Amino acid sequence: MGRERPLWLAWVALWSGACAQAKTVQGGFSSARARAGQVVAQFQFHGDCALLYVRINNVATAVEKEAKLHLFQAKEWLKLQESNQEYSCKEKLSKAQLIMNMNATEQNVTVSQVPYPDTWVAFYVDKFTCAETYENSESEDVEFEMMLLNPDAEGNPVDHFSAGESGLHEFFFLLVLAYFVAACIYAQSLWQTIKKGGPMHTVLKVLSTVLLLQAASAFANYLHFSSYSKNGVGTPFMGSLAELCDIISQMQMLYLLLSLCMGWTIGRMKKSQSKPLQWDSTPTSTAIAAIVVVTQSILLIWEQFEDTDHHSYHSHQSLAGGLLIGLRICLALSLGCSLYQIIRIERSTLKREFYITFTKGCILWFLCHPCLVSISLMFRDYQQEKIITIGVILCQLFSMVLLYRLFVSHSLYWEVSSFSSVTLPLTVASGHKSRHHF
Repeated sequence: MGRERPLWLAWVALWSGACAQAKTVQGGFSSARARAGQVVAQFQFHGDCALLYVRINNVATAVEKEAKLHLFQAKEWLKLQESNQEYSCKEKLSKAQLIMNMNATEQNVTVSQVPYPDTWVAFYVDKFTCAETYENSESEDVEFEMMLLNPDAEGNPVDHFSAGESGLHEFFFLLVLAYFVAACIYAQSLWQTIKKGGPMHTVLKVLSTVLLLQAASAFANYLHFSSYSKNGVGTPFMGSLAELCDIISQMQMLYLLLSLCMGWTIGRMKKSQSKPLQWDSTPTSTAIAAIVVVTQSILLIWEQFEDTDHHSYHSHQSLAGGLLIGLRICLALSLGCSLYQIIRIERSTLKREFYITFTKGCILWFLCHPCLVSISLMFRDYQQEKIITIGVILCQLFSMVLLYRLFVSHSLYWEVSSFSSVTLPLTVASGHKSRHHF
């Protein structure tokens, strides 16, 4: 137990996400925690001038404890743990790619000659880490502040973003700018369309709510990354707000798409004019709606607690993420099969065109995340988060554009709903159709 358990626990701490995610880390180096594996931080360095900077408040304590930082490349540490050869605690720690002796107030070490961006892990180690016994339970912690920096375009180590996060700040800036320009161009006409009512009135309100939540999430992420670029910590509240807005928008969109599809597939009854967006009155539809929406909400929230880094789109390496992937695939297959049955027997060309376009929007919304997670596995670790984040946002935005064009279209949804308010969801009673115009 004395020598092997500390390193095993360190490995568990590393891959369970227990290490600090901020690129400016403050706290205390503890001898007791070091024996259980104190992972200080993990970071994706790139280039030849990446830097790890440490400032220590109580140098005397650090010197007395023979405090050190051991830096391992994550993959090399994994190989070391999985090796068939038995290594002692000291032998494993001696294989660190970089070792920093903490014997001064300010120190730094350059992480150079990295052929491609890779994840590095920093462990705190002192003379008690591999000792057979440890009785100095009252020993003082070593207070520290650590910054992990990558080189900027000019080669200066001032960039707080890891290789996996580089470019996301600029992406969210462009996304917020695109939302602002689109709002200036289309907001007034869209508001006038919603005010006029018509067969697409409620669905446009729900779609607009989803779009506003997505825009709010993008803006909150931009603020978080803007602050992060300056201090390496960011604004955790804004990161959490971005995640919350995304969760609510996912719930709203799921509610909308299920409502529409179930309006076609479960009972072909006219919808109430006062409540055009409502579940079909059958117990089956109500139960399906409640179970699916609540299940997705629980999985989304569970995933946020498992992955403490502040971003809305995760790589789904946790159990909650895997279940969420499965749920989205099941929803896409279920709705796709239901809509295919309708398209197959529909004889009207106009209605078929409407159903096909709506099916594309549904499948794109649900399958973009699982597909991008699968595609990202073909790339290196530092590329995966950017592929998932940027890809999912753009795909879901394109899905909403498809649905907007479908439901705002004077020549398509209006005409289709005019043909038969009985077979289409979210329509008003036929006696009121003539009162609504664009």
